[in-house]
Amino acid sequence: MLHIVNKSPFGNSAMDECSRFLSGGADVILLIEDGVYSAKAGTTYEAKLKEILGKVEVYALEPDTKARGVDKLTDGVKLVDYSGFVDLVEKHKTHSWL
Repeated sequence: MLHIVNKSPFGNSAMDECSRFLSGGADVILLIEDGVYSAKAGTTYEAKLKEILGKVEVYALEPDTKARGVDKLTDGVKLVDYSGFVDLVEKHKTHSWL
């Protein structure tokens, strides 16, 4: 399952809710829009994200990281462009966390 998160973890519980439903290797998280703040290194959310990275792959949409000035990502987060976004959607069933 591809879990798409578009909300910041600092004002919304979408990322925490998503993390409760992860079942391991079959799941992938894609952070888009304000969701990319979850991937920013050096924040209070970094420890939680590292815990999640121990279970599943986490991607961040590169144009959204650039638009929000998120230049340092937590180790293990992979950047994807729009083409990579499409590839992930083609490979997985999706669930958007709003």
